[in-house]
Amino acid sequence: MRTVAIVGRPNVGKSTLFNKLVGRRLAIVDDTPGVTRDRLYGTCEWLNRRFLLVDTGGIEPFSGDELLTSMREQAQVAIDGADAIILITDSRSGVVATDREVAQMLQKSGKPIILCVNKCDGIGAPPPELYEFYNLGIGDPIPVSSTHGHGTGDLLDAVLEHLPPEKEDGDEDDAIRVAIIGKPNAGKSSLVNALCGEERRIVSSVAGTTRDAADTRISTPKGDFVLIDTAGLRRKSRVADNIERYSVMRAQMAIERAQVCVIMIDAVDGFTEQDSKVAGLALESGKGCVIAVNKWDAIEKDGHTMDIQRKALMKDFAFMSYAPIIFISATEKIRLNRLLDLIKFVDSQNAMRITTGRLNEILAAATARVQPPTDKGRRLKIYYMTQASTRPPTFVCFVNKADLFHYSYQRYLDNQIREVFGLEGTPTRWIVRERESK
Repeated sequence: MRTVAIVGRPNVGKSTLFNKLVGRRLAIVDDTPGVTRDRLYGTCEWLNRRFLLVDTGGIEPFSGDELLTSMREQAQVAIDGADAIILITDSRSGVVATDREVAQMLQKSGKPIILCVNKCDGIGAPPPELYEFYNLGIGDPIPVSSTHGHGTGDLLDAVLEHLPPEKEDGDEDDAIRVAIIGKPNAGKSSLVNALCGEERRIVSSVAGTTRDAADTRISTPKGDFVLIDTAGLRRKSRVADNIERYSVMRAQMAIERAQVCVIMIDAVDGFTEQDSKVAGLALESGKGCVIAVNKWDAIEKDGHTMDIQRKALMKDFAFMSYAPIIFISATEKIRLNRLLDLIKFVDSQNAMRITTGRLNEILAAATARVQPPTDKGRRLKIYYMTQASTRPPTFVCFVNKADLFHYSYQRYLDNQIREVFGLEGTPTRWIVRERESK
């Protein structure tokens, strides 16, 4: 899926426009500059084209403030990963020095830029202030009111003109995008090289050799894959320099772009707290996951070693009990074909769609076996459930009282669905909605 970043100086209405274009209130909106700090992602659809929209914090090019510097770095990551960029400005304040600096920064990126002049709230002819924005030298300004939605259609038309045609999108979507994540020196680059059959990435025993999240496309008898090799994710206290902080942000963005995450564990070091944090990022993003225990060739083994290690890891990854575990060696190329099979399988599970009729059959059987919970004489009633979306599978339950839908009962229903359909390697999302009984 193509990516479009919304950038600009603080308080020009980036988050308001983002919410309007994705059709949901995902970003916090306030008149105070600097409310948005991290990148936010949402899917936008226009004229049967879907693309990923990224909201960024306001850019202050020359500020030495630590927070503003971090926001500028976050915005730079979004710019580097975007196929097109919307530069948003404010018609009420006109062109200011910061707008010029941001425009120059974007021109250096070489990406297509769509100039959006926000807060043109009037209807009819564009305001005279609009023509001042031609001075930025990045094309025709498009007047927009992000609050009322005026001009957003023209803006999206301009965005689609700068995105690659549909055919190119289709070619990329055929391949499964796989982010290889883990702590430093777990063997991520070695795995990419082993799957490619050549030295595509620099490999060193020095932790932190990989800094960029690089894409490598491979074609195998198992299918096409895009491997995203990421920098090792360290604890925040260990992230010392700006280059490494930038690498960590790129790794997090790689997780957002991927369909499946391979969580690399160092068999020699065993499970660490950092491994659980890395896995947590993939879990929060709703990605399919495979836990790959690398350097298995370096372990002394007997007939029970693998079973013992598997049980220990299942306990360590109790929060991700659905994820399959595989023991590999990137340098010796042990079980790599099996790893590709698992990635394909997990991707299909993450994209699984279950019919409403089938879901409600499982719901009826499950509620008959274990009655829904009660509280102070009130019993939970689940009228019906349906699947709202995939990646990850998201289920919506319509109930009489949402506060009665206890997490333990949700987990019970989730296990019943997994028992029938598997859903191996993928998390699920649950949405509970109250509905009056007829």
